[in-house]
Amino acid sequence: MKYWLVKSDPGEYGWEDLLKERKTDWTGVRNYAARLHLNGMKKGDAVLFYHSNREPAVIGEAKVTREAFPDPTAQDDKWVAVELEAGKSLGKPVPLQSIKAEKRLADIGLVRIGRLSVMPLQKPEYETIVKMGR
Repeated sequence: MKYWLVKSDPGEYGWEDLLKERKTDWTGVRNYAARLHLNGMKKGDAVLFYHSNREPAVIGEAKVTREAFPDPTAQDDKWVAVELEAGKSLGKPVPLQSIKAEKRLADIGLVRIGRLSVMPLQKPEYETIVKMGR
């Protein structure tokens, strides 16, 4: 199993939307590096859901339920989407400021490449963030 973090503006599509729908197609990604990561996602992989913009923070856990398929919102079939299923909300949001302050998370993409919308995590990084949200 691999571990990932996806980012979304809660004004466009937030954690509450995913909880309500239970599943969603993660569409609209138009960054080449993020596309590579979407292509690397496998069914059952663990995903952290991050709210960007207003109060940036990791909010909840999800999992990949369908691997990369052509993104129906794209005109070019090279862009892909995955299906995500909501898991559980974290007990408390883990703000970006706390993530940046945690030495064990200094090398994650969220800290190093802030604009990337889909990024891999190592298992210890994923677990550290989840523990911070308890």
